[in-house]
Amino acid sequence: MSPKSSSAPSLKPFHTQSLAVDAVHTLYVEQNGHRGGVPAVFLHGGPGSNCQKAHRRLFDGKVFHAVLFDQRGCGLSTPKGCLDDNSTDFLIADLERIRETLEIERWMLVGGSWGSTLAVAYAETYPQRVSGMVLRAVFLGTAEECIWAFEGAARQFRPELWRAFTELLPKAERGDPVAAWGKRMESGNAAKRRGAGWVWHDYERALSELVPENEALPDSLKAAAAREGEPSSPYFEWHYMARDFFLEPGQLLKRAGRLKDIPGHIIQGRYDLLCPPATAEALAHAWGENCRLEIVPGSGHSAGEPAIASALVKAVDDMGRRLATVP
Repeated sequence: MSPKSSSAPSLKPFHTQSLAVDAVHTLYVEQNGHRGGVPAVFLHGGPGSNCQKAHRRLFDGKVFHAVLFDQRGCGLSTPKGCLDDNSTDFLIADLERIRETLEIERWMLVGGSWGSTLAVAYAETYPQRVSGMVLRAVFLGTAEECIWAFEGAARQFRPELWRAFTELLPKAERGDPVAAWGKRMESGNAAKRRGAGWVWHDYERALSELVPENEALPDSLKAAAAREGEPSSPYFEWHYMARDFFLEPGQLLKRAGRLKDIPGHIIQGRYDLLCPPATAEALAHAWGENCRLEIVPGSGHSAGEPAIASALVKAVDDMGRRLATVP
């Protein structure tokens, strides 16, 4: 989520801290705006991404007390890349720990893609702690959504990308390419793991943009493994996908009635290949009349697309000002 089109200056944190949430994990937490503002927390995507300076632009510093943090193993949280004790329930507990530590009674949730999943899961667990929600690109963590996002969408709309994704693998591994790349990312061989991570990263990036700047995948497994650095999100994404995002089948939609008293605004790209509008519509319907679904025409998944970014900034601002009038 990177609201590039916002003209608002990026805020500077007035406080940062490292918050130990258990014997293993310590979270990076920052506070922006001012303490007397509308409390809000930003939930980054992935799983496995991190908060960025651009995310602060979602929040008007005169309106909000905005909390940004890196989830377990992500960004500036430590240990970096750690998947031990890393699950949806642990992340929900982390949110509660942050809220209690900062002495916030209720807060507004803002998140897109995986951030929307975590927001819904938290709000259904602690509805009394949520004052409002602004979500983008709704994803509810179901097997059907994963099959569509990583296979169905590419087969139907980017068949050449799907072919490249499949044919990079040895023939013996092409029966289920998504699982094959996932198993490679679990490998103890660093080069094999890194190569699979980069292929997954590039494949997902191409699907996330309505008009990708670069749709090309690496020419070979060797070329992928030779790239410098290592992406973080693919390993987290596979860890969560392989375990059904630590959710029961259909859990979040079944429990959406728990959101009925929470005002919500969903921003959804019309041509989002990773998180299609049908999921957002289903959630909005189950949520009820307190939820507004806004379909953004001519847009895909990425929050960096100008129309999505503009709609998201406006939705966050509108919700903040609405909550500021509520005692």
